Parts: sequence; structure tokens; C-alpha cells
Amino acid sequence: MPQNESTLEEAAVLFKALADPNRLRILDALMQGDTCNCELTEQLGLSANLLSHHLRTLRQAGLVNSRRDAVDGRWIYYAVDKETVAYWQGWFSRFFDPHRVQERRALCGPEGLLEPVDPAQLNLMEIA
Repeated sequence: MPQNESTLEEAAVLFKALADPNRLRILDALMQGDTCNCELTEQLGLSANLLSHHLRTLRQAGLVNSRRDAVDGRWIYYAVDKETVAYWQGWFSRFFDPHRVQERRALCGPEGLLEPVDPAQLNLMEIA
């Protein structure tokens, strides 16, 4: 399964977004449905500023969407982006498929197939 470079970059952004326990807690809470920031603040015991920071990171990674209340635009509701979660769930299951792991003999090192290079035979001036 050769990987597209841009997909790997996106995966790195996702891993970075998930690399914080508070963001994982926020995602877990949002899996229960749309929630406003005041509920998340109370439920998770995070300050409003810290929650806002984490929600911004999750939105930038595409994991969370936000929408303003149609009646009172001061209220913002957050939700997990189901399509993004479904995409990454499939990607992770393929990427981390144990059947992809193959036995391979190394080319270098003591067990390698290539002959070791004697450092004394190298002309370091040619390399530089």
C-alpha cells in the first residue's frame, strides 16, 4: 500500500491533533452529539480559552465542525465530522493492517546481503 505524500502529511496533522489527552477527551464527548462550548467546559473542567484552543486544533485537522445557532448566533455548537472520522478509520485499518507486515532480510549490517564497506577504502574527499 504505497502512500500518497499529501495523505501522509494529512495523517501527520491528524496525529498531532490527537496527541493531546484533552483533545481526545473533547472528541470523546462530541461523539455523544452536538455540544456547545459551555457544556464542554463544564463537562471536561477546562477553561474557556483552553477549550477554544483545542477545538481550533481539532477543526483545523478536519475532525470537528462548528455551527452557529440559527436563532441566536452567539451560541456555537460543535460536532464530530462523521465523514472525516469514517475516512480516517478506513485509512488506519489499511495502514495498520498486520497482514502488511512482511519478513525482509536487511541489505546492510551484520545480517545484510551486501558486502560491508571498509571505511579505510573510502576517499572522503570525493564525497564532500
